[in-house]
Amino acid sequence: MTEKELRKKAMALPLNPGVYIMKNKDKKIIYIGKAKALKNRVSSYFGSHTNHSLKVIRMVENVDDFDYILCDTEFEALVLECSLIKQHTPKYNILLKDDKGYNYIKITKEEFPKISEAKQVLDDGATYIGPFVSNFSVKNAVEETLRIFKLPQCNKKFPKDYNKSRPCLNGFMGICSAPCNGRISKEDYQASINDAIAFLKGGAIKSVEDMEKRMYEYSEAMEFEKAAKLRDRIKAIRNLEEKQKVVSINVPEEDVFALVNSNKKACFEVIRFKFGKLVDSEHWIIDSVDDLAEARFDLIERYYSMRSDIPGRIAVDGDILEEELLHEYLESQRGKKLEFIHPQKGEHLSIVNLCIKNANEHLAQNQGRLGKEFAALEELAELLGLPKPPEYIESYDISHTFGADNVAGMVVFHNGRPMKKAYKRFAIKGFDGQNDVGSMNEILERRFKHYYEDDDESTFKILPDLILLDGGQPQVNAVLPVIAKMNIDVPVFGMVKDNKHRTRAIAYDGGEIEINSHRSAFTLVSRIQEEVHRFAITYHHKKHQKSSFTSSLLKIDGIGEKKAKALMKQFKTISAIKEASVEELSEVSGISKANAESVYQYYRND
Repeated sequence: MTEKELRKKAMALPLNPGVYIMKNKDKKIIYIGKAKALKNRVSSYFGSHTNHSLKVIRMVENVDDFDYILCDTEFEALVLECSLIKQHTPKYNILLKDDKGYNYIKITKEEFPKISEAKQVLDDGATYIGPFVSNFSVKNAVEETLRIFKLPQCNKKFPKDYNKSRPCLNGFMGICSAPCNGRISKEDYQASINDAIAFLKGGAIKSVEDMEKRMYEYSEAMEFEKAAKLRDRIKAIRNLEEKQKVVSINVPEEDVFALVNSNKKACFEVIRFKFGKLVDSEHWIIDSVDDLAEARFDLIERYYSMRSDIPGRIAVDGDILEEELLHEYLESQRGKKLEFIHPQKGEHLSIVNLCIKNANEHLAQNQGRLGKEFAALEELAELLGLPKPPEYIESYDISHTFGADNVAGMVVFHNGRPMKKAYKRFAIKGFDGQNDVGSMNEILERRFKHYYEDDDESTFKILPDLILLDGGQPQVNAVLPVIAKMNIDVPVFGMVKDNKHRTRAIAYDGGEIEINSHRSAFTLVSRIQEEVHRFAITYHHKKHQKSSFTSSLLKIDGIGEKKAKALMKQFKTISAIKEASVEELSEVSGISKANAESVYQYYRND
């Protein structure tokens, strides 16, 4: 449908609450939204784009049709919207990738057991505590336990390495009992493991109570050394609790959210508290948002669609669009009352500020990693006269051996960094022999044919901002007519090498642009040229080895690819085939006596 037809359809919608489902020309769902009044909301997409963000404009450009589902209330629309988004994960909805699996604490079954983190339960006889959703809490628990109970953190195996070496730094510092140096007996080590497991399962309070009781019993029995060990453990646990109070709140459980926005990216951060202590921290780097209040609504709702444990209190760093609706939804999911707070002072404000600080740090790290690359892209854009820094660069190179096994490689750099999932390999099909210009012509035509014919999931559907060809003006001249014929508007330049195979200049419109003096752009282009050459030549070597692998067999009368493969499967190498007798050769499935004699005679004559 045209945008005019879509607006006409939207204007016919009722003013009822509901969910609208945007689809592209392939009927794939690309956006799902809810509305208090469907007509008003959906019609706002089609018409003037003055108040729309770039993301919304791009989404609307891809809409070919829409469906809708009427609901009785806005709350029902929200519940349905959440369910549908989770089911379809549309491209233009804000989505959070949940890459957190279950985590366990593992206690190995051996003479000197080890305690460690684990991602899955194996059938190895070990004891597993869990599962836990939070890797953060498992990692902290294991580290604290090993430190408190002075258990080894190394890879040594006991009893094999028992009393065989000097202790490491942990042993010298007194934070490991150093079984490697024989400082602890097997019995005492097992007692420490038992106490550690009790600590992990029962928590600090119960563990301390049990240890205090035993400490006094040892003291009464004048076993002062054992009593002193327990005293030190109790002290270590209490010291740990004091450290944790630095980041704690006086409520049983609370989640704290912060959203920090920049020109290009945003960071969504959550810090989770249970029993008054920080137990987990997560963050997501997402595209920059246009409306912070609306984004907070979407992000918090998406977050709890991935987490079943909703706390009694949620602290947020700013306004939430339709907060009452979100509150009602989360309360219904929790089955109990919950409270939204927007702290203005006190300890809760300090925790929100801590969350904002972490979000800022993660965003700065992300943008810092891209800072050099973006500076290089800006310099390259200025050098080549591009209207903006090229976000998506494709580069091509040809590889062959004197015209044999002709192949091409395509690499992609996104925001100045390799995007390996978009790399492509091409075997030249149009001709035999050495013709780099013809090869480049063929692969560009095939590449953009994919652009028009592939489905939306294909990385071929991404139109590059810049094409860099390994070679000079002849390669550029070869592909320009192809691109023009296919109605593609992308700037094309060549990468020219010196006699030492290093990047020297960029070829364009009959001339060359010297880039050595432009350090950032030179480094980026050199890196792209090295990567596309590596990728193409690796594919060529693989293809060349494959073609050489059975080439001599295929020269023998009566031996085709199928029989050659059967021979190679049986004998593994050409050398072994050369040494085989006629009788041995004829024992191979599919090889007749005549075939065997042909193979035998071929290699004897050779």
